[in-house]
Amino acid sequence: MTTVTTWTGWEANALRKALRMTVTDFAEHVGAARRTVAKWSSRGNDIHLRAEMQAALDTVLTRAPEEAQERFAQLRLSEVDTVLAPRVELIPAVDAGGMLDSGGSVLDQDGGVQRRGLLAGVAISGVIATPAVARLLDVLISPSSCADGHRTPSSLMQVVAGVAQAKTDYQACRYERVLDRVETLLPVVDATRSQLPMRGDARTQLNVLAADLYHVVGSVLLKYGDPAMALMAAERSSRCGQDSGDPTAIGSSARIMTHALMGNGHTRQAVMLAQQAAVALERVTGLGSRASLAIYGALLLRGAIAAARAEDRDVAGTMLDEATRAADRLDVDGNDRWTGFGPNNVLQHRVNVALILGDAGTALDHARRVRIDKITLVERKASLFVDVARASMQWGRREQGLSALRTAYRIAPEEIRSRPVVHRLVEDLAVLSRGPLRTHVLQFAADAGIRL
Repeated sequence: MTTVTTWTGWEANALRKALRMTVTDFAEHVGAARRTVAKWSSRGNDIHLRAEMQAALDTVLTRAPEEAQERFAQLRLSEVDTVLAPRVELIPAVDAGGMLDSGGSVLDQDGGVQRRGLLAGVAISGVIATPAVARLLDVLISPSSCADGHRTPSSLMQVVAGVAQAKTDYQACRYERVLDRVETLLPVVDATRSQLPMRGDARTQLNVLAADLYHVVGSVLLKYGDPAMALMAAERSSRCGQDSGDPTAIGSSARIMTHALMGNGHTRQAVMLAQQAAVALERVTGLGSRASLAIYGALLLRGAIAAARAEDRDVAGTMLDEATRAADRLDVDGNDRWTGFGPNNVLQHRVNVALILGDAGTALDHARRVRIDKITLVERKASLFVDVARASMQWGRREQGLSALRTAYRIAPEEIRSRPVVHRLVEDLAVLSRGPLRTHVLQFAADAGIRL
């Protein structure tokens, strides 16, 4: 078998081609940012990879199918692409994000269909298309058409209780309950906002509740792998937040909008929105309350993740440091305005940011410092172990990756069962594993309801 003494961008790109993967698929396969993999392709021998990524690529090459290893060896000898299937030459327009527009689909520069879709597209690749998701999308597109007299609450407190329960279910990873609950609540809230002539504090409260509800809708759709419709929900959350005039509601809505923009590949815009929203919140409120401080910190954390995905290491670090200062002012991890924000939460985000930037070793170091006993939200705890699984796999530690996934599944089965990104992680683990480990991975997938 051919071996690589020192991996440069050229060798990494040759391995991608030998595996016949798109830039996006290979980035997910090795746990790197898409733009990092694109740079390997464009800058070739000028880029020397970090030690942890070299180790990860060694593992990928070692466990690659024999035919892929042969293609890789031929590529290294010839330094041309003649061993690969001929490419279809396209000359479409290139948008600002480096994407090739081919009419109905959006292709990357390697011909891979991206996971961005039009807002009108419901059957998007990678979406976990359950009947409950389909019903929610129907309601989201036209909530007023689903409302009737029986669904209009007799009091505002019913809406308060319903939205709070939806938030609670989401943070507990009870996503199927969330889908059922918001499907009922959306037309209720829409009908109440349009039919009841409320003014003053009651009207403000209802708009805040609507912003929170659409926030939940956007979040759960992102979990199920539908970023396009999540962006629609985020826009409605933002509109309701603005209508309320409540600075904390506006800031909270900016957080889901940042997440949705990022999910659709608009990382630069997501970073800018998070920065601007955080500055505006500080200017208006002076961060004098726990709620405003928590939302401020949560915005910075979401912006840091977007910056990492944009490969802006400096901005990601700056936003994490500012979030740390905000968390230190709170002193404890609470759940003010449903953020789960605090010092431990910042450390969890450092794990995720390091992972996105390809620093698996750093991510695992941060993960060891997280106080698991201090994580009160099920969703955050399960997400941490999914990140640990990704970092372990990126580091070449497949057994530890499977162990982390099993822990995440014990904590929150729906976090594993419902997320396409986790499904792809399990698929990668199955492909890379051999012998007894592969048997264990396949059994885990079957137990978790993941089709391989």
